[in-house]
Amino acid sequence: MSERRALVVRGGWEGHAPVEATELFLPFLRDNGYEVRVEESPEVYADAEVLGATDLIVQSVTMSEISHDQLKGLRAAIAAGTGMAGWHGGIADSYRNNSDYLQLIGGQFATHPSKEPSLCCGAQEDNYLKYTVEITDLGRKHPVTEGLEDFELDTEQYWVLHDDLIDVLATTTHPVQPYHPWHRPITSPAVWTRLWGEGRIMVATPGHSVDILEDANVRTIMERGMLWATRTVSA
Repeated sequence: MSERRALVVRGGWEGHAPVEATELFLPFLRDNGYEVRVEESPEVYADAEVLGATDLIVQSVTMSEISHDQLKGLRAAIAAGTGMAGWHGGIADSYRNNSDYLQLIGGQFATHPSKEPSLCCGAQEDNYLKYTVEITDLGRKHPVTEGLEDFELDTEQYWVLHDDLIDVLATTTHPVQPYHPWHRPITSPAVWTRLWGEGRIMVATPGHSVDILEDANVRTIMERGMLWATRTVSA
């Protein structure tokens, strides 16, 4: 069997520690038979030869920008069978100004509600909340999340704008608080998959910091998700 090829693309906002976060998963990929290439920007997406030979893209690029040729290459590669996986802002808050990227991923970060205002001090921790990730009925049967139970995290809780082409494996619900303007609980997808042409995409919204990625449940979801998203058709 030929070795599978994984392309790790990282960069963007340093607050999500793209280098440290992606380094966490490199041994797993290599141990599972992937030849790993690491790039520090999405420039590689414009290289059709490289992407055509790539079985899995792991992206951690928060915000930042992507050119027309880079996005065209990424979309074409996924439609032809290259898989893509990522977590948190590295995939669900990338290239905010590009609507074609948002369509590709199927869900976009909108906000992460904060603590009660009197408890906020202007640090990232203002947005750390205790919340539950709830596995859906579909998720209890899906290879990415099968066997996992609902679990709690204390970190950013993503509010996600999304469409119904995604398959939601886990959700999280934002409660009504007197200091927030919404009037009923809002449920957002926390883990989802998306079929795009011949390709597969897997997104998990937890992962703001390395310690959250090291959580046993989150790490299991990401590792299984990378394997699931990997190319299933011949290049």
